[in-house]
Amino acid sequence: MSTSAKYNDCQLNTCSVTAGTIYQYRPSLGANATLLILFALSLIVHVGQGWRWRTWAFTTAVVLGCITEIIGYAGRLMLWHNPFSQNGFLMQIVALTMAPAFFAAAVYLCISRVVRGLGPEISRLAPRAYMLIFIPCDVVSLSLQGAGGGISSVQSQAGKTPTSGRDIMIAGLAFQVATLALFIALCLEYLGRYRRAQRQPQPGSAAITPPTALAPPFHLFLAMLALATVCIFIRSVYRVVELSGGWDGKLIHQQAEFIVLEGVMVILACAALNVGHPGRALGRGNARPAEKISA
Repeated sequence: MSTSAKYNDCQLNTCSVTAGTIYQYRPSLGANATLLILFALSLIVHVGQGWRWRTWAFTTAVVLGCITEIIGYAGRLMLWHNPFSQNGFLMQIVALTMAPAFFAAAVYLCISRVVRGLGPEISRLAPRAYMLIFIPCDVVSLSLQGAGGGISSVQSQAGKTPTSGRDIMIAGLAFQVATLALFIALCLEYLGRYRRAQRQPQPGSAAITPPTALAPPFHLFLAMLALATVCIFIRSVYRVVELSGGWDGKLIHQQAEFIVLEGVMVILACAALNVGHPGRALGRGNARPAEKISA
């Protein structure tokens, strides 16, 4: 059945939600309104933190992520009002698919300064290389998801089921999962090298900042950065599985799983970047990380 047939010809008093919509449920007003409000609050805090700490690139990424999430949940509230709204469906499927890529970019922007502060000598990659590798990968992922969303919109407006658009969005999400997996692997490897360098320092090697010398804000920053990364990864894996099942798949019809594995995971990541804001741990703008991370 095309999205046109599912959405354009129905109203709540004429069609069954379970039989006449792609999701086969009416989105929860309480859950989606709560998530919208939480992202709005996080957005306000991020803007204030960005202004205070002058973390312009990081703040731009998270602000774009928050705004896109808000648009997505506004679309889901439109679906609560009218589950057959084609505009609401397209608005939320595109925005909520794309938004976490901005939070992933914010994480990638932080890691080069972390490596530079802790000990660049033990990293497999130069500090700047993390940004040069992962930010373009994120752009590719975001571009694929955006292109898929645009094609889905065109197909839906033409009365066709947006299968090819969905497939392109899945490709973007899968690329995001692969990028995050590589990023996590490199971070874990760096952690292993860091610990080995602490236990067995090499003669003549540069000094590595010991864990006991790290300031409490830096410990919190690392913990929250790790939490945000894991949450975005879990959410991205979920969305690949969900969309891969197709519009008639079982997972796409499960609202509880969507709220937890999409909504809760992403707002946790967003809030973690508030709590462990890099400005508090690394200092303003261009401050040298090594000068800030030590207690």
